[in-house]
Amino acid sequence: MPWEKDFDTEVALGDAMRVFWAKGYEATSITDLTKAMRINKGSLYNAYGGKKDLFIKAILKYTRDNQQATLAKLAHMQDPLDAIKMLFEAIVTESLADDDKRGCFLVNTALDMPNHTKDIQEIVSGSLHNMENFLERCIVDGQARGSISAHLNSRETAKSLLAQIVGLRVLARGVFTHDGLNTIKKQAVLGLVA
Repeated sequence: MPWEKDFDTEVALGDAMRVFWAKGYEATSITDLTKAMRINKGSLYNAYGGKKDLFIKAILKYTRDNQQATLAKLAHMQDPLDAIKMLFEAIVTESLADDDKRGCFLVNTALDMPNHTKDIQEIVSGSLHNMENFLERCIVDGQARGSISAHLNSRETAKSLLAQIVGLRVLARGVFTHDGLNTIKKQAVLGLVA
């Protein structure tokens, strides 16, 4: 008799994502996952393939639901400088509201990059490059519109902004307070103004 699922795989994937996000890949057990997902081991393996496959699906879900959704909204803003400002503002606001100090699932995974397999490394690298490319497009567009300094090298500036975003995400996990995070945000944007 074929296996039939009696649970919503997308909801359960969200539950798994939150466990991996809070504990990291290595520290997360199959028991942690089945308990959070409210399914048994057989259902986990049948629906997702196993812990590593589930982790890959979770990181892809996070990237799609968080990063890609945010960048898609920002891409529709009239002024690219405002889009960059709004991105930094959203990161600071989200970080300050993160009472559990979970940080960013993508950045947390990047910090543990050497311990992940090549396929996971490629997903994380691809997501970070996607962010960098978005920032570079904003800079180029802002330079054409006159709202971002024409003297900036768009590629180097995008890399610098990405580094500041990653730094914000790491420092927001308990090292920096509201004032410190806002200082990083202000300095990032200040360096762009024409």
